[in-house]
Amino acid sequence: MDLLKGIRVIDLSRVLAGPYCTMLLGDLGADVIKIEIPIRGDDTRYFGPPFNEHGESAYYLHINRNKRGITLDLKTPRGLEILKDLIRTGDVVIDNFRVGTLEEWGLSYDELQKLRPGLIYATITGFGYTGPYRDKAGYDLVIQGMGGIMSITGPADGEPSKVGVAIVDITTGLFTANAILAALFARERTGQGQRIDMALLDSELAWLSNAASNYLISGKVPTRIGNGNPNIVPYQTFIARDRYFILAVGNDMQWGKLSNDLGHPEWISDERFATNASRVENRKIVVDMLAEMFLQHNADDWLVRFEALGIPSGPINTIDRIFADPQVIAREMRVEAPHPISGTVPMVGSPFKIPTALPVEYIAPPALGQHTDEVLQELLGYQQSEIDELRHQGVI
Repeated sequence: MDLLKGIRVIDLSRVLAGPYCTMLLGDLGADVIKIEIPIRGDDTRYFGPPFNEHGESAYYLHINRNKRGITLDLKTPRGLEILKDLIRTGDVVIDNFRVGTLEEWGLSYDELQKLRPGLIYATITGFGYTGPYRDKAGYDLVIQGMGGIMSITGPADGEPSKVGVAIVDITTGLFTANAILAALFARERTGQGQRIDMALLDSELAWLSNAASNYLISGKVPTRIGNGNPNIVPYQTFIARDRYFILAVGNDMQWGKLSNDLGHPEWISDERFATNASRVENRKIVVDMLAEMFLQHNADDWLVRFEALGIPSGPINTIDRIFADPQVIAREMRVEAPHPISGTVPMVGSPFKIPTALPVEYIAPPALGQHTDEVLQELLGYQQSEIDELRHQGVI
């Protein structure tokens, strides 16, 4: 995709939130230069198993496509000078170091602007650059607990549950990419750079969505209700004769269709069930009577009926089943890219489907230091002998 062609991102981030953000920018056509520690590299290279047959972790591979990778020891004066030279060629710098790291290296936002006027500088930290927690380390699981999502996730009579993926990191990466795109758009008008301060905790609160709003409006603390919805009934998982499925009755018209199809037209006028608000008040009665009926047939039988009625519903797929789904195949959400070590690497495809732009060109996640020589030669004009000496000194 060529929408960000000509934009260069100097990526100092590692692990998940930052790399996920820069991968999205790379999917859109930005030239992302991923900088890693020599020899060791990004910590996610060691997050596993699983590893592929060449020892590359699935975790690293899933968030680092469409980037060029170099190694650089930023704790050496020479490495820091090279970083400054790279920044002079860039449009965006992103890091997820602890608060104040670049400032300690003499690279405050103001100093970065001197190196590259109009530069956009984004940081991702656990709690942001302000507030009493600014110096605390932030990890996805810890933030999920602190931010409230675990208190409303899981069965009512069970323990608090985390989301099955590192959702805070991922959504912070998404929010950061949005902020960077807005800053790039603003720079087109004003020529000015922006300082972007993203926090994991802020991001989680931002997507607590109706749960947060329910509390702010009512003052009532939300609790766990399993796979139900606090504001809509029936809108949850049910178990059929063979397996679980999802039924999502989103309005009273759909409730009427369901009631008629199940042979209970009286439910439409019953004051306990006639409106969504009354069904929420009588949640247990509604759920119990539906649950008993759904045990009479297999899930696929119910899903066919609901589909014919136009009532939203669906299966609960395992990961293997969803990647075999014809819709996922049609949308090219499983792709492969050539890799210098592994031959090809299977990856989740980009969600960006923009028919009026060039399609995403998939470049496999870089091997450690794969593009070091290329980047130093192309962007900074280094000779091979200079690069060899830097490697000998341990700078790259």
